[in-house]
Amino acid sequence: MDLPRLALYQPDIPQNAGTLLRLAACMSFAVDVIEPCGFLWDEKRMRRAGMDYLDHVMVTRHSSWAAFHHTNQAAGRRLVLLSTKASTRLDHFSFAANDCIMVGRESAGVPDDVAQAADVRVRIPLAPGARSLNVAVAAAITMAEALRQLNAYPAEDLP
Repeated sequence: MDLPRLALYQPDIPQNAGTLLRLAACMSFAVDVIEPCGFLWDEKRMRRAGMDYLDHVMVTRHSSWAAFHHTNQAAGRRLVLLSTKASTRLDHFSFAANDCIMVGRESAGVPDDVAQAADVRVRIPLAPGARSLNVAVAAAITMAEALRQLNAYPAEDLP
């Protein structure tokens, strides 16, 4: 079964990227990293952020937005952008197995042209006056909902 993927658009903070890589390893989904990153992506830094989970996650790095977008379209994936500006609520959205869920930069989200290229834009409903969640928290909530809807949580390794 295909699983939704998570795309990180030019991540700024290595700890958030590492947290999301660890989540991907634990929940068995792939991650796309759209460069340039706001930090040096190297083995030492990512090991510190992702701990010993990095060997258990499939990461594809893309040199640019254009390279990622071409690859995503060629694979027939629907691009789902997580955005505070979206009108579609997460709890009213139906995910598909071939979705690629993208989160923007911690500091600036995504540029307008990237947002417009998304097939759909989804937001997490927040309490009145709250602006946004940490990108790793938002991605985790969204990926958990997608996996729940698709009945695609990994099998537990129970005795």
